[in-house]
Parts: sequence; C-alpha cells; structure tokens
Amino acid sequence: MGKLDGRVAVVTGAGMGIGRGVAGALAREGASVLVAEIDEAAGADTARWLTDEWGTRATFVRTDVTDREQVHAMVDAATGEFGRLDILVNNAWRPLGYARLEKTTEDNMRAGFDMGVMSAFWAMQRAYPALAAHGTGRVINMCSLNGVNAHMYSVYYNAAKEALRSMTRTAAREWAPKQVCCNVICPGAQSAAYKRVAEANPQMAAAQEAANPMGRIGDPLDDIGSVAAFLAGDDSRYLTGNTLFVDGGGHINGVQWAPNVD
Repeated sequence: MGKLDGRVAVVTGAGMGIGRGVAGALAREGASVLVAEIDEAAGADTARWLTDEWGTRATFVRTDVTDREQVHAMVDAATGEFGRLDILVNNAWRPLGYARLEKTTEDNMRAGFDMGVMSAFWAMQRAYPALAAHGTGRVINMCSLNGVNAHMYSVYYNAAKEALRSMTRTAAREWAPKQVCCNVICPGAQSAAYKRVAEANPQMAAAQEAANPMGRIGDPLDDIGSVAAFLAGDDSRYLTGNTLFVDGGGHINGVQWAPNVD
C-alpha cells in the first residue's frame, strides 16, 4: 500500500529532470499521474516509465503551460481520465538564457512571468474545485534559491519564481479552510537546466558541489521527488504556506553562482 493510493496528480514539465523525478516519486507511492509536457517524446516516455516501473496509471497530455486554454485542458483531462484531482505540481520551465539586468529584454521578462507565474495561476484556478472536493488537495510549486538569493544574470527567472512563491502563500491562506495545502520546494538538483549550466561553467559547478554541506547535488527522484511525495500525502496535512529548501543545506551559506556572460 502506497501513501498516495487512490490519489491523482498532475505534474507539469514531467518529461525530464525534476518534473520526471517528482512524477516518479508520486507514482512510487501509488498516485495516478497525468504527465503534462511540451516535448511529446519525453512526455510519452515518462508516462510509460511510470506504468512500467510502478504499475500506476499514467497518461501524457502535450501541454504548453504558457497557453491558458492548454493549461485548462490539462486539468480537465486529469479529472476526466481519473475522476478526481488531488495533487497539482507546477514545475515546468523553459530556459531563456542568461543576461545582465540592463541587457534583459522585455520579451524575456514577460516570457518568464508567463512560464513561472501565469501558468501556475491558470492551473491553480482551474484545479481548485477538484482540489477542494475531498480534503486531500495539495499544490506544490517549484521555486528557486536563485530568486531567494537574487542570483546574477537571471532576473526574469528570479522575479517570476519569487512571485510564484508569494502566490503560493496567498493561496495557502485563502484555501486553508478547505484543507488545500499549498507549499513551495526550492530544489537543488541535477536537472537538465543545471547540467547545461554546469557543462558551460565547470569550475563554478565544481565549486557548488564542494560548497554543498552534503557534498553533492541532489537526485530528482530520490532527493527532490521524495519530499514532494511527503507534501502530497496525509503526513503533511497540517503543513501549508511553507518554503522547503531541498538542497542538501546549500542555502545555509549561499551558493556559488557566477556563470560566464557577456
């Protein structure tokens, strides 16, 4: 018996990295999972993996989370396919590169907010009736230490993630009477985006790993996903409005972050 048997989850950006790890951890605990992903091959592969590895029900829906109608269709697909929705994980992100603040374009700033804030806003609004229906509603929003620590050269990302963090806390306060718990994870993991930056900045990546109190960068499934599974279940039913830094203690003294930019 898994702790999430009978529960249904939607995970955006579940085709790779942290999203795939979170989807796997939820499936491992028995949840049925709708994999929302813009990359059709990656999304379909994750859905197959969830079923083959853990025997859970899983389906893939191609979703561009910057399109409100597709986000609404994603939520509706979950309730239509599985009959309910208990867990919403807003994780999807599309890399926009790095630039100094004075060189950041307005288009990138707006794109960051569409991806990081509006996508979650649309999903949360659409999902609320289902999340509030059974007293098991959970919203888990993926934010970032980049925003908390104001890391250099990613102002669009930092600002969007901090806005998402504030929106999560607001929802936690407003939705608490319906027992819908809303929390944030700021992960430190070997995501696809992290690996790209590490390959381009190997010295910085080595310094990050060496400076981490646990001496390593986290695994998306076993380090990040397991915390998401905790937040998704009954063990966290009295925990809401919180930010969990799931980063091996890297946030304690800050993280070395100085990628090479022009």
